[in-house]
Amino acid sequence: MNPKRWFAWLCLALMLVAEILLFRAVREKDAALTETRDTQSQMRQLQKNLDELENSSAGFQAQEITKLHKQNEIYTNRLAKAQAMIDQLEAEAAQSAQNLATARAALSLQQQHLQDLQTENKLVTDAGLTIVHRNTCINKLREIDGAKQQWALEKNAAGDAVPTARDLLPYLKDGVFPTCPDGGTYFINAVDAVPTCTIAGHVLPQ
Repeated sequence: MNPKRWFAWLCLALMLVAEILLFRAVREKDAALTETRDTQSQMRQLQKNLDELENSSAGFQAQEITKLHKQNEIYTNRLAKAQAMIDQLEAEAAQSAQNLATARAALSLQQQHLQDLQTENKLVTDAGLTIVHRNTCINKLREIDGAKQQWALEKNAAGDAVPTARDLLPYLKDGVFPTCPDGGTYFINAVDAVPTCTIAGHVLPQ
């Protein structure tokens, strides 16, 4: 596989992994926040119960307070763990977002590089095609000049005589007057002058 295409696929894979990790981190964070809210609600209920016990009998109150203190300690630890999990998930989400941004930037640079290569290849192709068309046109000008010289020889024409395209058809291949591959217009000119094309660079050497 082309290394550039392989690198582009790798960037896409990294982006997909980063998207999955980011989605997972956000989902776990939402779950942790829900658990935190539930724990806070339970702690508020415990505090309410403690307040109510202040007005109850001393013995029962002490027993319930001890029980509630234990429950409060459990919920406090649970809340601390939930908060630690939230902090960790937020850090993972930030890292995933950074990895995703890095992968997107790398993919963007790769795409720009591929576009630059395509532009460069097109320029090279166009330049090569221009040279081919120019050489083809020059060969056609040679055919016209050769036909013109044969016409002048057979017709005993003077050097300043200018034949028409119809005059040269019998001396051209398949009886067809040549055409420029780039759409230029041919001028047959006089017998002593070379034929010309209106496209720049399509010049028959004298």
